[in-house]
Amino acid sequence: MKGQAIKKVIPRWWTTLGCAVATAALIACGAPPKPKPQELGSVPNSLQLQSGWSYAAGAIDISLAVSVQPNSLGMANGKGAVWALDPSTGRELWRTQVGPLSAGVGSDGQFFAVMGRQSELIVIRDGKEIWRKAMTAQSFTPPLVAGGRVFVLSADRSIWAFDALSGRVLWSQAKPGEPLVLRQMGVLLPIGDTLVAGQGGRLVGLQPLSGAVQWEASIGTSRGTNDMERLVDLVGPATRVGAVVCARAFQAQIGCIDTRNAGVLWSRRSVGDQGLSGNERMVVASDGNGLLVASNRLTGEKLWESDRLRYRQLTAPLVIGQTSVVGDSGGQLYFFSNQDGSLVHRVGSDGSGWATNPTTSQDQIITVTRKGWVQAWKITSGQP
Repeated sequence: MKGQAIKKVIPRWWTTLGCAVATAALIACGAPPKPKPQELGSVPNSLQLQSGWSYAAGAIDISLAVSVQPNSLGMANGKGAVWALDPSTGRELWRTQVGPLSAGVGSDGQFFAVMGRQSELIVIRDGKEIWRKAMTAQSFTPPLVAGGRVFVLSADRSIWAFDALSGRVLWSQAKPGEPLVLRQMGVLLPIGDTLVAGQGGRLVGLQPLSGAVQWEASIGTSRGTNDMERLVDLVGPATRVGAVVCARAFQAQIGCIDTRNAGVLWSRRSVGDQGLSGNERMVVASDGNGLLVASNRLTGEKLWESDRLRYRQLTAPLVIGQTSVVGDSGGQLYFFSNQDGSLVHRVGSDGSGWATNPTTSQDQIITVTRKGWVQAWKITSGQP
């Protein structure tokens, strides 16, 4: 699918190539040499980081999202293996094969949903496929499973709702076609009795029973003179605390909205293609040039920034406790103090890079490498 068009879908790596997009095809072009990462210097390694359980999953060839539930961690790979682990011990609960995938996994702990590469929604229960439905477009966003329903955000940013048990279509909401959309995870999450989705540069609140639009709020605005420059798709993960949701518009802006009144609390320019993380006080973003920036969640005021990882290709960050965690393409995991942005710890992996952003379950940090090494970590002391 790379370089092909689903309504002219742009692969995530397109931004590093810096190529122009023609109306009907992607035109190859040269790219300037990639800047060399700056020397890291000494790292104090002041945290006590305990390595817990681990699990060998086998090679993971797509960017995936780990579904975190109290009783399970849902995972998948591009070849169609889907499995669930006990988050306390890493023990495999079940594993099944459903065919090549483009996105996974969404779960409520009972139903597990993934997206097939042939534009199919596939739902699993108790380790067995119970139904699949053909979709009108591919999806690169893990389905959302909530309230006995499965919600899908397609690559064309249409939204669908299905009955989780039967697969019956409950409603769908099409969006006027954008010239370009991303081959990358979008934004889809529940907030109370509202389904929140990213469509273009906007967050949209929908009534989950009917699909009716309740509100809209813009985080990113379209600029430029061509389709590529005007692309402002929201990318996941978004970060939510209470009613406040913060998200990134691809290579354009980051911002936060109050979903109670659809008010934009703040929005500012930020060039990057990774999602956000945060807590009650702050939002942390990794920009495309390797800069890590923390902002006040309610005002957007910059709290700190770190250029220690400049020119390294970073994952989305994870804010956990008093620390922000981020990985790089070389398979290193870095820990920063949330107080002042200082680099306080670093740990390596198998060197294959990360298949997903670091996530958290039961106060553990869960990491997954592209070779399929799943590991749980816990900060036991030395919190900055």
